[in-house]
Amino acid sequence: MTTNYAIRGGEEGRARLRVIAQALWPTTERLLIAAGIAPGMRCLDVGSGGGDVSFAMARLVGSLGAVVGIDLDETKLQLARDEAVREGLRNVDFGKSNVDDLADESAYDLVYSRFLLSHLRDPAAALRRMLHAAKPGGAIVVEDIDHSGVFCYPPSPAFARYVHLYNEVVRRRGADPEIGPRLPGLFRDIGLPDPRVTLAQPVFTKGDGKRVPQITLDNIRAAVVAPGLATDAEIVELIAEMDAFADDPETLVGFPRIYQVWATKQP
Repeated sequence: MTTNYAIRGGEEGRARLRVIAQALWPTTERLLIAAGIAPGMRCLDVGSGGGDVSFAMARLVGSLGAVVGIDLDETKLQLARDEAVREGLRNVDFGKSNVDDLADESAYDLVYSRFLLSHLRDPAAALRRMLHAAKPGGAIVVEDIDHSGVFCYPPSPAFARYVHLYNEVVRRRGADPEIGPRLPGLFRDIGLPDPRVTLAQPVFTKGDGKRVPQITLDNIRAAVVAPGLATDAEIVELIAEMDAFADDPETLVGFPRIYQVWATKQP
């Protein structure tokens, strides 16, 4: 299910995720607290990337708790392991694993995933595995996007072209870049009848968060160019135009709408 991920991995991908994590942490922290994260819990971060949320959860659960992060990108995993050592976080561990292979049963008090389901051909199957891994009474927590909600102001042709290219690449790989509104229904379909839903959408007038779209475009460059959706020269030009747009203090850039959905596994 995860082999169709269109965004570049490795160190370049890690740098992008760090910018996103810094921008989103205030809303993610509120989500995790609302979902009941507490000291002493054992948590799973599915598709942990560079480990930013795993590290934050490790701090929230404290020395009596534990966090496991799983991902397919070994480079990101090793970077996360190294950072955990530097930060002195001994209650977090990272392992290479596909969500297809997640076989843990009733092992975690909280199971979390961010921006994974929108890249999968069968997100419901992944969500069932997450449910299976949660203890009775445990929380299943997901954040994912409705990419149709990404915006800038004033309108920018380069930005609109980026949105089109991103959506097309993801759809061609059998996934759904606008999965956000579907998430509550997916929760209900797997036996979580009362999911709670909030929305988050950071907006930027300056800083690194304002440049996430062009960073993302650079990170999907290979996936765009290979099937002929755009040329490398066009990507370079689009990124330059988006950089100039971001440099203008009068412009705004908003993230996609982020659907935050969580529910409790029944005993």
